[in-house]
Amino acid sequence: MNRIDHDSPGSERSKLRDIDLPPTDQPLRDDVNRLGALVGEVIAEQEGEAFFAEVERLRRAAILRRESGEDAGELAAELVGRPLPEAEALVRAFASWFGAVNLAERVHRIRRRRDYQKAGATPQPGGLQAVCAALAEEGVDREAFAALMQRLHIEPVFTAHPTEAVRRVLLEKERDVVRGLVADIDGSLTPQERATDWARIRTALTAAWQTSEDAPEKPTVLDELEHVGFYLTEVLYRVLPTFLATLREATGVDPAGLPLLRFGTWVGGDMDGNPNVGAATMRAALKRQQALLLAAYKRDISKLSLLLSQSEERIGFNDDLMQRIGEYTLRFAETASKANARHRNMPYRQLLRLISARLAATLRDERSGYEGPEGLRADLQLILDSLRQHRGQHAGAVEVERLIHRVDAFGFHLATLDLRQDSRVHEDALSVLLGDSEWSSRTVEARSTRLVELLEAAAPEWNLKAESAQSVLDVFRARRELRERYGARAFGPYIVSMSRNSADALAVLALAKAGGDALPDGSIPIDVVPLFETVDDLDAAPDVLRSLLGQPFYREHLRRRGEQQMVMLGYSDSAKDAGLPASRWAIQRCQIALGSIAAEAGICLRFFHGRGGSASRGGSKTERAIIAAPRGSVDGYFRLTEQGEVIHRKYGIRALALRNLEQMSAAVLRASLRPRPPEPREQVWRKRMESLAQEARRVYRAMVHETPEFIPYFREATPIDVIERLKLGSRPAKRAAGGQAGVESLRAIPWVFAWSQNRSGFTAWYGAGSALKAAIAEHGVEALVEMARDWPFFGTFIDDIEMVLAKSDMGIFSEYSKLAAGHEALFPVLNAEFQRTREAILALRGADELLAGDRRLSLSIRLRNPYVDPISLLQVDLLRRWRAAGREEDALFHALVATVNGIAAGVQNTG
Repeated sequence: MNRIDHDSPGSERSKLRDIDLPPTDQPLRDDVNRLGALVGEVIAEQEGEAFFAEVERLRRAAILRRESGEDAGELAAELVGRPLPEAEALVRAFASWFGAVNLAERVHRIRRRRDYQKAGATPQPGGLQAVCAALAEEGVDREAFAALMQRLHIEPVFTAHPTEAVRRVLLEKERDVVRGLVADIDGSLTPQERATDWARIRTALTAAWQTSEDAPEKPTVLDELEHVGFYLTEVLYRVLPTFLATLREATGVDPAGLPLLRFGTWVGGDMDGNPNVGAATMRAALKRQQALLLAAYKRDISKLSLLLSQSEERIGFNDDLMQRIGEYTLRFAETASKANARHRNMPYRQLLRLISARLAATLRDERSGYEGPEGLRADLQLILDSLRQHRGQHAGAVEVERLIHRVDAFGFHLATLDLRQDSRVHEDALSVLLGDSEWSSRTVEARSTRLVELLEAAAPEWNLKAESAQSVLDVFRARRELRERYGARAFGPYIVSMSRNSADALAVLALAKAGGDALPDGSIPIDVVPLFETVDDLDAAPDVLRSLLGQPFYREHLRRRGEQQMVMLGYSDSAKDAGLPASRWAIQRCQIALGSIAAEAGICLRFFHGRGGSASRGGSKTERAIIAAPRGSVDGYFRLTEQGEVIHRKYGIRALALRNLEQMSAAVLRASLRPRPPEPREQVWRKRMESLAQEARRVYRAMVHETPEFIPYFREATPIDVIERLKLGSRPAKRAAGGQAGVESLRAIPWVFAWSQNRSGFTAWYGAGSALKAAIAEHGVEALVEMARDWPFFGTFIDDIEMVLAKSDMGIFSEYSKLAAGHEALFPVLNAEFQRTREAILALRGADELLAGDRRLSLSIRLRNPYVDPISLLQVDLLRRWRAAGREEDALFHALVATVNGIAAGVQNTG
């Protein structure tokens, strides 16, 4: 085993003991140490040797505190009262080291993937090759793969939820560092080449040091669109053909033309609680998405034009291709006249130049442009067919096929735009449209009956000029206009937040009709998706679905929509409402019940998982979550939200984005083709989980919702007042105004973010310890060990809690707690529950320390913890000073923002 040197930025003077790595991870050690040394040189150069020496002293003190098990008080005293410039520089110094570790680990994941690929004999676990080979051994043949792939649909949906605390300009510098490390990933560079790359890495690190972490202005919706657009066009657009090639090799099935992988977005369409989103942002989003995509297509076509230089004197060409060139030469005479005379005997190059001209006309919305992506695909198919029929399979056909795959996946819209709105907004709009001030208070039956009357009427009576309803109607008017312009695939489902009854779904259809978003036959081309968010709403979901399916008008609507109904499950608000155990079980139980109802009704039920980045918001590893889902709930379809720092972590680097797509799709293949067999013990396990969830919910709600002192304590013992002012996203942090409003008014993201900042991880484990202890006392520890081992749902639940416990530090949290007036009363209660949870998890693991069975994650946390501690304690001191000074957005506030960014980088799971 090799011992990793936990060097400070640039120091060879001290080591972190007892961090061991196997020989295969030696390159990780080297990258961490070299990057750490470089960070240290940057710090010394930019801030001076004396400052660097102070960083070293505090680093050693933090490590000593960890190794000795002392409380944080002495280290906290070392950091009190630092001058603001020094405090902020200290935060940035330690945070820069986190950045080095984060990047080194990401590059090491690429290295491990390459090692598996070079070895060849054993495919990387969890990837498509490994999973498909295992499925084949279990009897899954090519016909079974082919049948599933006809309906396989995997769709990550990118949201603008603000948990990414790092500016894009800094993310770009991260990519420069990654490129430098990857360039020498196998150690093949010459010393001079390596020196050149490391000089570039140093430039990126130095420029990052000189760049503010805090954006000067809150981002607009279009800023968010540019951010998400980068991952879609620069990463996923690039890796998609490679993913499909890997899938074809693993399954033996050609994926051409199949809707296997699609992408969605909420940016520009998520109106829930965001007054900045509406018809105008819908138009802007789809216009910008098309511009980004067509620019990417044109770049690829230019590359193909250079490649496909085949001449008529040397090879043949299909007649229909030559005919298309003639048609386009007349249509785009000016472009044709400017063609280089030397290229006139190169038909592929001629046609590609004319295709590019037609794409430009499409972007300008001219009649000579393409009506849709089908036309572009047909033109590219002409080239592909001609190449294949004239010995061109190895002379460019593969590259043309890759572009066709991209057109199939991205169309002319890049990503489907989901729309989301709160059900209460619809109620308010209908109230004025119908002139019924009592509308929202009427029974569900009365509202449903009236809505169906409106939907069935040829000319319903409503006040379409009502001023207060125009913003809602404009959304549906824009949807009709944009659907006609960009195609039906441009829009995803219409999601209704806070869905509580069948009238909420019918309301969307009625408003769509009022806004003119209906087809000539009277059908409404909208997939209405109820979002069930709280535990109570999840429990009521079966009745809502049963009522909807029993409604003749809605049932006919589903028939026209292909007998498919999507339901969205909210992980965030349910956990905020009732705690993690109750939330997870409510979602699992809801899926089981809804699946049974849909099967009885003969419809295809699809689940949309509204996951966040943290465990409290459903942020388990995606492949484990798929396997842990109820039997039959996946069945070839998987749609989930990707947001905040999760997007960067999963999709920031092309090789890692490809690995993530492989793991996700491999898990869907396994869950669909070889679901877990019926388990007789599961009925008993479900009863135990029901009792456990109820007890956890009781304990959690007693603290969060029923303890009057808790909300003031929360606002003082966390940096929520800083988080609410961060310029992270266009969406407000609260659903309602009021500094001391209850938890209900606070969005789940800042709620979780705040508890991760103070290092407690409260939102993931509070209530779990009491419930697990009670279950162990009633059933015995072996019974729960069996559940964790043999029931993927329970095993994943335990894994997630253990991870959060390992990242938590109650000693550091106690320093935050002392900021609150309720510290003496509440901290002992919280700490006791933490210890109960830890003891229960260790009992189930049969271990003396957390993460004993996950060496890599344990190492990752241990690498960061001593460096997060000083930033956390600086944050405590700065919070105290900032609040005492009146909470102005001054130099103190900007120093606090630096601590938020630093802790987020170290903890990683923020919101």
